[in-house]
Amino acid sequence: MRIGVVFPQTELGGDAGAVRAYGQRVEELGFTHILAYDHVVGADPEVHAGWSGPYDVHTTFHEPLVMFGYLAAITTTVELVTGVIILPQRQTALVAKQAAEVDLLSGGRLRLGIGIGWNAVEYEALGEDFGNRGKRSEEQISLLRRLWTEPSVTFDGRYHDITGAGLAPLPVQRPIPVWIGSASDAGYRRAGRMADGWFPMMAPGPGLDHARAVLSDAAEAVGRDPSAIGMEGRTAWRGDDEAALRGIGAWAQAGASHLSISTMGAGLATVDAHLDVLSRLSAAMPAP
Repeated sequence: MRIGVVFPQTELGGDAGAVRAYGQRVEELGFTHILAYDHVVGADPEVHAGWSGPYDVHTTFHEPLVMFGYLAAITTTVELVTGVIILPQRQTALVAKQAAEVDLLSGGRLRLGIGIGWNAVEYEALGEDFGNRGKRSEEQISLLRRLWTEPSVTFDGRYHDITGAGLAPLPVQRPIPVWIGSASDAGYRRAGRMADGWFPMMAPGPGLDHARAVLSDAAEAVGRDPSAIGMEGRTAWRGDDEAALRGIGAWAQAGASHLSISTMGAGLATVDAHLDVLSRLSAAMPAP
């Protein structure tokens, strides 16, 4: 199982030095990847009455692909993972171009995790349709893969039209791996049909068993081997190293191919505090 970390987006503010220190240190500690959450804009609770989302206009987020372009230059081995980027609120060809550039600059270290999101305020701000985001995402995945592998693409889809156009340069990985994050049966089926891997939104247990069954059925229905689809779990550190290590073990037992450790939401005020926790956990984990 490959073990990485969740970049603590909401807790490091706009400090570019913290991004550098975090990226370089987690690579030194031997973590295999850095996973970054995504939000382009936050909603103002004073304008949106009854706002109950976990993030708002005051919550800091670096744009993942731009940040990864920076990290690509100051790291050498760590994989860069969007977990997840909200694909349907973005122009598909532009995502393809940005992702290809990050993959090229990093030497083939990008894994593009995508999802459809929950924040209609963002979709409005970006001029995209919130209502058909699931259906559009499937067409987007198909188009992304063509743009990453073919020098000239003609595509006549339900939501996209491209006539004899392509990216240059193409990415190192052709295609870049696409993973899906979802918390619904429709999303699990989409991952089973189309994804290279998926991000469960629950801990090991009955919920995970149900999600895997739905994904497996969808994969088999289109002739795919469910065991070839990667699965990345997530465990949160909440002040207890042993509990976090037990979480890692639970995901290994559940058959996860990847896992990310999150130190967000634990009251850690500085990048050094986050890195101290990760240093202890790294030292305590069994060798791969």
